[in-house]
Amino acid sequence: MKLEEQQKTPLFAALKKYVEDKTVPFHVPGHKGGKGIPEFRSFVGENILSIDVTSGLLDLDTICNPLGVIHEAEDLAASAFGADYAHFLVNGTTSGIQAMILSVAGPGDEIIIPRNAHRSVIGGLILSGVRPVYIKPVIDDYMGIAMGITPESVRRALVEHPNAKAVFVINPTYYGIASDLRQIVEIAHSYGKPVIVDEAHGAHLGFHPDLPMSAMEAGADMSAASVHKLLGSMTQSSILLVKSDLIDDRKVKSVINLTQTTSPSYPLMASLDVARKQIALNGRQMLQRTIELCERTRERLNEIKGIYVMGREVEGTEGCFAFDPTKIAINLREIGLSGFETEKILKYEYHIQMELSDLYNVLAVGSIGDNEASMNMLVNAIKDIAQKYGNKNVVKITTELPENQEVVVSPRFAFYSEKRVVPLEQAEGEISAEMLMAYPPGIPIICPGERITKEIIEYAKTLTAEGCHLQGTQDPEAKTIMVLADRESVKFYERIKEVV
Repeated sequence: MKLEEQQKTPLFAALKKYVEDKTVPFHVPGHKGGKGIPEFRSFVGENILSIDVTSGLLDLDTICNPLGVIHEAEDLAASAFGADYAHFLVNGTTSGIQAMILSVAGPGDEIIIPRNAHRSVIGGLILSGVRPVYIKPVIDDYMGIAMGITPESVRRALVEHPNAKAVFVINPTYYGIASDLRQIVEIAHSYGKPVIVDEAHGAHLGFHPDLPMSAMEAGADMSAASVHKLLGSMTQSSILLVKSDLIDDRKVKSVINLTQTTSPSYPLMASLDVARKQIALNGRQMLQRTIELCERTRERLNEIKGIYVMGREVEGTEGCFAFDPTKIAINLREIGLSGFETEKILKYEYHIQMELSDLYNVLAVGSIGDNEASMNMLVNAIKDIAQKYGNKNVVKITTELPENQEVVVSPRFAFYSEKRVVPLEQAEGEISAEMLMAYPPGIPIICPGERITKEIIEYAKTLTAEGCHLQGTQDPEAKTIMVLADRESVKFYERIKEVV
């Protein structure tokens, strides 16, 4: 990376020039620089709407076949992130994950995937017709969360499924847990298989030595990173990175163009341009401050009776090769509160909104935008909650996380099959035709094509009882679930599974 080049923001500069030239717009969007929606403009400001233009204008390039300022901005991003190619995404990392899957495999192929993958992976499987080979992550029983996957589990999956087209890895998980990605890459490459990485929560990793290794540093072939989550760009703006001898970037771009809009948001892309410049030039200093702030907050929270916040002590344990200290997962099981309850208390009594909650934890995501004042508010609120609600040595919830489920048919086949609706409580033994998940973090409890077990039903009931809003089913309350209509569908699948 050449720092002098990283001073540039070609796309953002072109947009500012478009405004400074007082260009008269006879093109979409119809608000024409905000004049057509004055109430909205008065709140958000004139500048943001003045750069909300359309793709393909002279000097502003096009996202489908970038040759000008978008291409230049993407090249600078590739250099900053240590990739050969970078593609701006305006539909979040979801679109990048699905593009990665579609780039490496097709109908009937297999991909090795951790069972705690995000819902966007299931969407990618449905779109592509790829069949998942799930590997189980290590489970931390006390935290009640999935950790990373082990290199040994990857090697075993590759031996048992030699025709798998790729290995999918999460780096890091929502909770900051990183697997030994470099070793996983070495194993996969020894079998001639590319490694594709969900880096939704890892866009910052390559910019500070005290953070886990980034996908590009580890030698992975592709990664999709949420620049908006931790590096300051606007929500929905992400980046797809490619550095591979096993994957042709031209195919990746053609896949992106299948689903990406031809009318991308220029404010989103401009924010990617500026966020890249900032992290390339000042990332180490900014992240050093963030890491120190999060570590001090973690120490203070761990001093509160009944509270445990996971930290670097988990590094080197099974399922955790490295830990991202910017993630602050606050475990409350010793004071008798679920994470769901605590999230609501923090929101409505202290006006603090956490990133997510689960049965045992609430998660705060530290970033370059945090400061001492915001962290002090969090610490003081948790201290107050522990005093008000704490009950000594109470472990309120004992339900175990469900084991991996049996994949009976592919997600794509289940999605397109004839279906019927049954009450979730009566669905034991049925084959699900839709997802069921707690969101966030969007990790499916059951996926299309999997058999619904008693454990799944009991786990879903426990989540609901603790105040978790389950999602993914057509029923907004998740009291019913769609399943395959009859057993003949399974028999038909067995006859044609090579193409579905």
